Amino acid sequence: MTVVVDASIALKWVVPEAGSPAAIALLASTELAAPGIWITEAANGLWKYVMRRELGLPDAQDLLKRLCSVPIAVSAADDDLENAFRLAAELSHPVYDCLYLALALRQDTYAVTADKRFLGLAERRSDLSGHIRALT
Repeated sequence: MTVVVDASIALKWVVPEAGSPAAIALLASTELAAPGIWITEAANGLWKYVMRRELGLPDAQDLLKRLCSVPIAVSAADDDLENAFRLAAELSHPVYDCLYLALALRQDTYAVTADKRFLGLAERRSDLSGHIRALT
């Protein structure tokens, strides 16, 4: 089964943080999918590390190259944009996060996230709860 992963999971593959071992295990054992925005969101996360001086620019650039080589089945964001927009309105949560959930719904699988707020919002709905999971 393919599992949808969001950028919060992808960052854990290259930056040691809480949940990194579980994220790496997921990477090693499962076919992964994500909307095309995942790499842009992950790059933005690396930029934040640079801005907080937790990573140097050359190191962050190397980590971004590593992320670009990860085998993820990428889906065009446009394929799920309408459903993501509806979910965003219903959940009062950003469209870019809802793209991961919309992709999981379309592929009849689940999305894995470290975003506790998003997870909590989606899990409150019985029609969505089986389509999103916490990393740990």
